[in-house]
Amino acid sequence: MNKRYDVIIAGGGVIGCSIAYHLRKYSSLSVLVLERQTIGCEASMAAGGMLGAQAEIHETGPLYEMARESRSRFPMLAHELKESSGIDIEFVDRGLLKVAWNEEDAAYLQSIRAFHTNNHQPAEWVDSRQLKSMEPHLNGELFGALYLPKDGQVSAARLTKAFAQGAIERGATICEYAEVQKIEVTAHGVKVGSNAGEYFAEKFVAASGVWTEQLAKLTDLSLPLYPVKGECLSLTFPKPPIASTVISGHCYLVPKRGGRLLIGATMRPDTFDKKVTAGGVLELLDQATTLVPEVKLGQWEKAWTGFRPQTIDGLPYLGAHPENDSLYFAAGHYRNGILLSPLTGEWIAQAILGHAPLAMEAFSPNRVSMLQENKGMR
Repeated sequence: MNKRYDVIIAGGGVIGCSIAYHLRKYSSLSVLVLERQTIGCEASMAAGGMLGAQAEIHETGPLYEMARESRSRFPMLAHELKESSGIDIEFVDRGLLKVAWNEEDAAYLQSIRAFHTNNHQPAEWVDSRQLKSMEPHLNGELFGALYLPKDGQVSAARLTKAFAQGAIERGATICEYAEVQKIEVTAHGVKVGSNAGEYFAEKFVAASGVWTEQLAKLTDLSLPLYPVKGECLSLTFPKPPIASTVISGHCYLVPKRGGRLLIGATMRPDTFDKKVTAGGVLELLDQATTLVPEVKLGQWEKAWTGFRPQTIDGLPYLGAHPENDSLYFAAGHYRNGILLSPLTGEWIAQAILGHAPLAMEAFSPNRVSMLQENKGMR
């Protein structure tokens, strides 16, 4: 295998693979992805695949703008990836329902509806009668729901594989079971040491999810990331009892092709314990069967965990090292890695090519030292 590349990316999840894909789409730079296990084996495979730009974000700011712009990429991206990789990412554009159980829930969701409509985004309130017409198998006691027609979904696993295969088809190299252990900036570029050997590049990108914090330390940079464990499960049906993605509190139900229904997700901060717990499964099934009683008729398929990478202020870290523009970071997307993956790939690729978009400045790793200083002063 070649040992010298223009760009080396550490991390073969949806973010790293998107960066590799877009670098090869926009340029002829040689690209190597080093993945410590297998492509997409961590948070990218665990995700429900929701494109919840409006379901997840209810305040103006750079994340809201990024989320909406990234979501808009998916209709065209689905066709583009099918052509370049041969993989269907199973993009579904049916919208999403956030349900209300009572007047208090409804008032909160109505405030979210008003926020989105004021920002020129479609959002509709549906009453209990309309909701029953849209999704007949939902609990009949529901008060109503907020309908977000633009918040679609994809298969997270297939999206990750499509970015990876698309990058390979365009000329990138992917090396699995290659864990980065050393990063050294030299006069001639970046020397990257791994258990698979030593490599050299002009630019290095750390895109390893919550483990990016350890890579940052190898470059003498503090980039705090916190794992938030999520447990999920899937059931199978001859036909899922719902057609739209449905969210109630922290519980979401996402119907997939082949009769699968994904149910998630628990929230367990500050742990790297990968075990699925009986308590987590019971919690999810209790919420899901309350929301859709017919869920109890589903056949068990599997359960799994993933670690959402959370940052110090809720915004991902995107951009160059504060002291060296040979080093880049792309991590901390928390619950929105799938949603933000297209635009993250575009932005980091453009930055490496010398055309960093102005909108990326709000996500710069430069902000971390200031945030830490302000926190220490309180």
